[in-house]
Amino acid sequence: MEKSKAVILRTLGLMIREHRAALGISQEELGLRCHLDRTYISGLERGVRNPSLTALVTLAKGLNITVSQLLENLEIEIEKPE
Repeated sequence: MEKSKAVILRTLGLMIREHRAALGISQEELGLRCHLDRTYISGLERGVRNPSLTALVTLAKGLNITVSQLLENLEIEIEKPE
């Protein structure tokens, strides 16, 4: 996987994890809310899965936020040095 794609997916995963943690819910609970498997949620948070647009919409809904809020600052975060 090219580095920029890996950075984007890892950063998105961290953002998903932060939103989930702010709600105080487990990966399993988020999976139940989104009708997605816990292992898929784990893969997203670790940056090894590339979610589809429909998965992003479902995740945002499960996190009680909009897709815009979920992706807010993504470009800024990927530009930060590792």
